Amino acid sequence: MKNILVTAAAVAAVASGAQAGGVERSTQSVAILFEEGRYVELSFGNFSPDVSGSITPFPGFNIQSGDMSSTYNAWSLGYKMDLGDRMALAVIIDQPIGADVDYPGTLAPGVYPLAGSTAELTSTAITALLRYKLENNFSVYGGLRYQTVKGEVSLPVIGFPGPGYTLSTNNDGELGYVVGIAWEKPEIAARVALTYNSAITHSLESVETGPFPVVGGFDTEVPQSVNLEFQTGIAEDTLLFGSIRWVEWSAFVIDPPGYPLALPLVAYAKDRVTYNLGIGRRFSDQWSAAATIGYEPSDGELTGNLGPTDGFTSFGLAATYTMDAMKITAGVRYVDIGDAKTNLTPSAAFRDNDGIGFGIKIGYTF
Repeated sequence: MKNILVTAAAVAAVASGAQAGGVERSTQSVAILFEEGRYVELSFGNFSPDVSGSITPFPGFNIQSGDMSSTYNAWSLGYKMDLGDRMALAVIIDQPIGADVDYPGTLAPGVYPLAGSTAELTSTAITALLRYKLENNFSVYGGLRYQTVKGEVSLPVIGFPGPGYTLSTNNDGELGYVVGIAWEKPEIAARVALTYNSAITHSLESVETGPFPVVGGFDTEVPQSVNLEFQTGIAEDTLLFGSIRWVEWSAFVIDPPGYPLALPLVAYAKDRVTYNLGIGRRFSDQWSAAATIGYEPSDGELTGNLGPTDGFTSFGLAATYTMDAMKITAGVRYVDIGDAKTNLTPSAAFRDNDGIGFGIKIGYTF
């Protein structure tokens, strides 16, 4: 089953811009803790979404937004080693959240009101985890996560025809924690791991220009989450695997002090639950493959204009080639992005959007 397990993880790692809350870029998996021996892995993903919408200010006149989402890359690096017979250490570097918004065109009368608007959110996290094996196939694990975030926004429509509104923050770093428990039955490649990731509150220093220029700061919370990851053999050389992930996105609010509108710059009405299910098959000592399906229900609420999506359905395929101690996995994922209505105007709607992601993971045991 070893090759299949790597394939399963790699499919999940393929970049997806339609995760919970629309800004999630890492599922914060702890699967690396269960690799055998000393192990290192490097993952790289590319996701190309196509997200566009329109408004109808009056019957018969439709204004298109154009594709407001940018192609982006994501990467992660992980290292795991045993510390005796019962304990293991893992260090993971990834990018938990992110956003790349770029409404095309130049703001002018008769064009989409957000033309020329941009937003970028970047993050990096370093997570250190310890796992301790108990009796009866149980284990407990936990550790610390150090996370940095930074954001920039430009909204020409605010104060138009003036210079518009801009926001720039520092790169703030804060600590959070991770705890979890797992059960395994190696005879059938079964494992269930339940992981809690704490919320991390960032106190950002900010510079805002526009109708109400402010040099100050504000707090924003990258929300807590719970992951349930599972897998089990269902036949010889065949593995069923999946995950259920809850994220408290209703706690994620970006509301700078100088932002002049009544609603926050970014906010989500409800929390999100994301489901993934897959099946893996080993065909030989060198080759294995897996297929996955992912689903996040829409909540039907109005969305902000910097993340005009509502749920998704995804389909993924991946293949792993094993060469001695090295395993190379390549995967592709198609995402059908859920339709959304935004709070720009009553007619603002984003429909029939999708995206495709590619990923590669290289793992080495030594």
